[in-house]
Amino acid sequence: MLDCTCPTPQSGRSGWRTSMPGSRSALRSFMSVVPDTVAPEPSAELAALIGARICHDLVSPVGAIANGLELLSLEGGAASGPELQLVAESCASAQSRLAFFRVAFGARAGAEALSASEAARLAQGYLGDTQLDLDWTVTAAVARAEAQLAFLGVMCAEATLPRGGALRVAREDGRWRLTAEGPRILADTAGWELLQGAKAPEPGDVPPAQVEFVLLALLATQSGRSPEAALESESLRLTI
Repeated sequence: MLDCTCPTPQSGRSGWRTSMPGSRSALRSFMSVVPDTVAPEPSAELAALIGARICHDLVSPVGAIANGLELLSLEGGAASGPELQLVAESCASAQSRLAFFRVAFGARAGAEALSASEAARLAQGYLGDTQLDLDWTVTAAVARAEAQLAFLGVMCAEATLPRGGALRVAREDGRWRLTAEGPRILADTAGWELLQGAKAPEPGDVPPAQVEFVLLALLATQSGRSPEAALESESLRLTI
């Protein structure tokens, strides 16, 4: 029954009190069964939107810096010294990595396919500052979603060879095949356990520097694929 009495107000003002008997105890009972925190489900789509937004917002200012550096270099003199060259190289590296990240972490829906030369250029640009030599053997255009899987695989390989080496990317029977050799292989990372299907991927399983492992595992699962990885002391093979 609804209680509509007019008690003496605590605030000093007149007014009606409307409450449902037992409502407070019911609310307390409800809150007692609600968990303090609810872990969100990992979403590759949400990650893609976030990645696309960040890359989009960074491309313009980095491009403006590159244009400004080019204008300074045209003036000659002190503006073309080693200091400016160092800044220009860093800016070019940032542009290359952003272009690569837009495919690796960006949205895939409605995106155009990448030509073989464009895919190779983006992957080579990402590895330009590393000691990992890339051999991109794919000669046909690939859909954006397929290129994303390959690029994430390249990132996983690069993170596993801290001292560099040689990486070969091929595509056979509709699957990506990455093989790499180097003087040191970090085979004990949690990321490889995810790719090998040891457990369901969760964002907290790896540090931020290895988030590509989680995203690749999620996207591969959504595509109906089971990544296969084999790691030895100086070599690795990854099939996506």
